[in-house]
Amino acid sequence: MSQYQRLLLILNPVLRYSSAMNHAAALAKASGASLHIAALIPSFKWLSLLEEGDREPARERYLQDHRDWLKTQAKSLRDRDIDVTTEVVWAEDMKQDILDHVVELQPDLLIKEIQHESALKRAFFTPLDWHLLRHCPVPIFLVGGSGFVLPRKVVAAVEVSDNESADNELNERIIKQASSLAMQCEAELHLLYACDVAADYLADMGGLKLADLTKALRRDLEKSFLRLAFHFGVPSDRRHFILGHPVTALSEFANQHHVDVIVMGRVQSHGVHKLVGSTTEHILYQVPCCVLAV
Repeated sequence: MSQYQRLLLILNPVLRYSSAMNHAAALAKASGASLHIAALIPSFKWLSLLEEGDREPARERYLQDHRDWLKTQAKSLRDRDIDVTTEVVWAEDMKQDILDHVVELQPDLLIKEIQHESALKRAFFTPLDWHLLRHCPVPIFLVGGSGFVLPRKVVAAVEVSDNESADNELNERIIKQASSLAMQCEAELHLLYACDVAADYLADMGGLKLADLTKALRRDLEKSFLRLAFHFGVPSDRRHFILGHPVTALSEFANQHHVDVIVMGRVQSHGVHKLVGSTTEHILYQVPCCVLAV
């Protein structure tokens, strides 16, 4: 049985074309899941410029135009034997409205196109996608610039340590999500760990140079990574232990190896860390592919 029984796709119908619809439809078809498309329209200030008696008719005509468009899209999906339902509604608070839909519908996966925000805007406002990564109770499939609607190469990006830790539970969820997705889509599954151990700071520590310590730590981390890969049966040619900062390393790997989906873990942010953003949050603006956040 597929891990996906019900998918929720969030669209901004004002944009009309969204690659997220193609990805959601393909995934629904491959997994046999039902697909609910919620087209949420941000409130427009121009409506307040109309005479009071004209506002409601204008509002309804605008909604009906998008309903007619989405009805046509849904018919095309049903012709492909995809079980699809739709709705078009105003969104007074986009962040909360999306989360309310998730709570009400209880989907196995939330699908949405990545909404790119400038670095300046991110410095002052929490982007919508970051907010969802921090608060959505189900896995999120954020659609980026992947060339295939069904992935051909799926990468599970894990975190390992030199000792047993709580990361193992999250790693297991990441790998299982990635494995199931790859299996449903007949894609390759790869396992990757970006090792960020700085070896360029040299100092004496009780007769040991820091460079020696970082080499030893790197060896331990690589052993932990290989144990994880062996445990989940990942072939040796699909195990990638790479050096570098996770955001940079993952971005370069995705570009060089034509990755379609990176599956990553989400860590709840609190306090000052919310201002900085997690690796998964920053990856959204760097990689040329989709991100499945677990």
